[in-house]
Amino acid sequence: MASDLNPAPASTKMLWAGRIASTLPVLGLIASAIMKFIQPGSFKEGFIKLGWNPDLAVPLGIVELTCTLLYIIPRTSVLGAILLTGYLGGAIATHVRLGHPFIIPLILGILLWLGLYLRDPRLRALLPLRG
Repeated sequence: MASDLNPAPASTKMLWAGRIASTLPVLGLIASAIMKFIQPGSFKEGFIKLGWNPDLAVPLGIVELTCTLLYIIPRTSVLGAILLTGYLGGAIATHVRLGHPFIIPLILGILLWLGLYLRDPRLRALLPLRG
């Protein structure tokens, strides 16, 4: 029981693997949010083809960036992961509805949780993998 209260810290390799796995989706999500803010080229046309009003791009970018920042901060990373899971679930639903591939938001969600699992001993204590 004492080990449940004080989970063992991650090994250096596990910690770095978690950081790398977390960095990839974070960079993608930040880039996606920036695109929603600057709306280059035919961005509005693409947004309309996805079934979204282009006026919602900036608010969605704010949500995406806020959730990503919560994920980056160690004390709020679990909350950020939960919120990003919902956000990416909406992206997946949009793509499924249109018959488009949805592998990218799926992989981003998996990498978010894998990275967090590898770098956060509290999460590993809460959700232990059993052989």
